[in-house]
Amino acid sequence: MNRNKALGHIYSINGPVVKGLNLSESHMREMVLVGHQKRIGEIIGIKDEEAIIQVYEDTDGLMLGEPIEGTGEPLSLYLGPGMVGNIFDGIGRPLSRFEGDRVNTGYGLLTIDRKAPWEVTFCVDMGSKLRAGECFARVQETKLITHALLVPIGIEGEVIFCAKEGVYTAEDILIRLLDDKGREHPLTLMQKWPVRTPRPVNERLRLYKPLITGQRILDVFFPIAKGGTAAIPGGFGTGKTMTQHQLAKWSDADLIIYIGCGERGNEMTDVLEEFPKIVDPKSGHRLIERTILIANTSNMPVAAREASIYTGITMAEYFRDMGYHVAIMADSTSRWAEALREISGRLEEMPAEEGYPAYLSYRLAEFYERAGYVETLSHQEGSITIIGAVSPAGGDFSEPVTENTKRYINVFLALDRKLAYARHYPAINWLASYSGYLNTLGKWYETNVAEDVFLLRGKMMRLLQEESKLLDIVQLVGEDVLPDDQRLVLEIARIFKIGFLQQNAMHPEDTFVPLNKQYQMLGAIWHLYVRANACLSKGIPLSNVRSSELFDRHIKMKYDIPNDFSNAFNQLKDDVDAFYDVLLERYHVT
Repeated sequence: MNRNKALGHIYSINGPVVKGLNLSESHMREMVLVGHQKRIGEIIGIKDEEAIIQVYEDTDGLMLGEPIEGTGEPLSLYLGPGMVGNIFDGIGRPLSRFEGDRVNTGYGLLTIDRKAPWEVTFCVDMGSKLRAGECFARVQETKLITHALLVPIGIEGEVIFCAKEGVYTAEDILIRLLDDKGREHPLTLMQKWPVRTPRPVNERLRLYKPLITGQRILDVFFPIAKGGTAAIPGGFGTGKTMTQHQLAKWSDADLIIYIGCGERGNEMTDVLEEFPKIVDPKSGHRLIERTILIANTSNMPVAAREASIYTGITMAEYFRDMGYHVAIMADSTSRWAEALREISGRLEEMPAEEGYPAYLSYRLAEFYERAGYVETLSHQEGSITIIGAVSPAGGDFSEPVTENTKRYINVFLALDRKLAYARHYPAINWLASYSGYLNTLGKWYETNVAEDVFLLRGKMMRLLQEESKLLDIVQLVGEDVLPDDQRLVLEIARIFKIGFLQQNAMHPEDTFVPLNKQYQMLGAIWHLYVRANACLSKGIPLSNVRSSELFDRHIKMKYDIPNDFSNAFNQLKDDVDAFYDVLLERYHVT
């Protein structure tokens, strides 16, 4: 029910936190309009006649005594065509509608342009029975996204009116449903949904598909499942934003939602300028045609930063319900947590560890739990994959946001400052990172890539772990004291780190690598190690076993062998075999 009547007046203003009196009829999480300019706010506390409101817009110019009006509804988004390819602020308002460099106050919640014309194609007839979540019409929103118009949650009935196919705007009535109680429900191009309430699904399904990213250290070593959760923690300058940009550009999700949550303005400017120019590798169209951007920079209202991740996840659930696979990039959840801390401080709540509110863990869980692979109400498969960046102060992974995030995610991609300073990107520390989806995705990889892909992964991980132990010894006494087989481990690990784990986002062949090439690269490096180690075991010295030409070819194969390779890897293995066969023959061993 939309009361939209005056409930009370302002008696206290403390930054984004406003207190109002005479609000006995209000309820928790109700959206209110604050002041003469009707700034959007949300009630977060009630005591007798007093209500505490967090305001999602600048409170500059607000005065005591100004009215507070209630809407009778929670903070909600209007969902419909026009969202894809658009840029929104933290509470879902399109930034393209604002003039200048400031977001106007009192603008309202206009997520979509209600006057924009859309060509509508219907998929129901008169007399059809429709239930909540079922599609009644479609709109070609972009060249890459067909927007399914769904029956809003809580509504079902028989079609008693259906408009003719043609061009309509957001508020035009397309169909009317008559429910069992004789009530009519007019349906338009748009619907409304509260951002803090998860949209219902028919069933949550088991995760079984990977999110293919084209990044070798992720797809083979730390895979992310579609419908799964991942965190990318790292200190300043370690490449969190760049890693998320790569995932947004190259992952095989149908739709990307990028949330710039408290990021610096220049970083968001790079995103806003770069994304419209990028060509989607799968379709050849612009990447922005399957992307939604939410920009809530560090100089925007802090309360809107807190709401921005709910805005993003609500949009994601809406497109998931159409049967799309959606990937959310939240950059960064640390600055979102800082917004919680600031508002909590202004509310004079008892602080927990490092000043964060005691409900930090609950809020993180609330966000990450909305990921998942599901069967929608219309019996389609859809998913939401959440990849959140974390910015621990000083790169300390024991701080509260990182520690609490680890409780609710299954892939932990720890960025390493030493790797970043050595220009090794992505700077993901292979010994500190993990993926909980290896067993879950094992069957898919065996069927679609190779039966031994994870077996090879395990062998290379053990080699990297052995290299880490040997490096500790080398730092103390030098490499020359090591036996040849251990020095070979160091050589192969170097080849593997530079030739496989390090990836060049600016190189046309290396920025995205298909899975079958990743597997062939992994197999080629392991084959080199097996043949070289076999020669060492026959007593041949490392100085002869080590071929600079062969070793360099394995480092450079990521550039020299194209992604659409034919028999290039077989030729590389044949050359390895030929070199070591000749070497064995020269030493008269077999």
